[in-house]
Formats: sequence, C-alpha cells, structure tokens
Amino acid sequence: MTFFLRTASALAIAGLAAFAGASALPTAAVAHGDVTPQAVDVTGLVPLGDEWVEENPYRGDAKAIEIGASAYNQNCARCHGLEVISGGVAPDLRYLPQGMEGDEWFVMRVRNGVVRNGMTYMPAFEETLSQEALWAIRAYVEEQYTEE
Repeated sequence: MTFFLRTASALAIAGLAAFAGASALPTAAVAHGDVTPQAVDVTGLVPLGDEWVEENPYRGDAKAIEIGASAYNQNCARCHGLEVISGGVAPDLRYLPQGMEGDEWFVMRVRNGVVRNGMTYMPAFEETLSQEALWAIRAYVEEQYTEE
C-alpha cells in the first residue's frame, strides 16, 4: 500500500508541474513581441573606431550584407518584417530614403529608439549594437529594396 501511495503522490506532483508549465505558455506567447536587443558578431568587417561616421561605409559590401542579414533577423524582423517587408507592426524600411539622407535618419532611430507618449515603440540599440553592426544592418536593408 505504501508503494501505491508514493507512486500516486509522485504522479500527482508530476501532473501539477506539467499543468503549471502548460499554464505558463499563454504568458510566454504574449511576450513574443518584446524585443531584447541582441549583440552582433562583426568579425570580418573593417573596424570604424569610436566616432560615429555619417554615411554607411559598408554600402554594397557582401560581408557586411551577410552580417547585416543575421543582425536584422535577430533584432529587427520581429517588428519590421522578414526580408524587410513590414507586416504593418512597424514602418516598412524598404521605403527609407537612400544614401546619406536615409543613413542619418536610420542611425538616429536605431541608436536612440522611439518613445511616444511614454511608450517605447522601438528600444534604443546604442548600448547593444556597435556602429559596425548598425551599418551592416543598413547595408542589408538597402540591398533588400534595391533588388525590387
């Protein structure tokens, strides 16, 4: 009888643990849209130093575009869409101005993020993304909309 009680108790505890785990799933799904900035490995890119450059030095650079694609998917795609095609959650980056005009806007937004009426619409990435990573993302974004 003792064996039966221990086994039943163990099964009851396992069942409660499984139920508790399953009941946590909806909470995890709600948090899916949160963006936690991810660091980017920029190995292979020419270092740019501490001073931010004003124009994308990696424009058209194949290695930068490759790194930028990975960085974009880690940090941007959740809101701005796969392959830079927005699903309506955040602006469609394919329509940013090209060249230095678009570079200036892109750097300002990515470094500082976007806060409206006290709500964060886009986190600031300045503490997470190096300028090499940011410019690589910009090179990838530009590559996406020049192919159309």
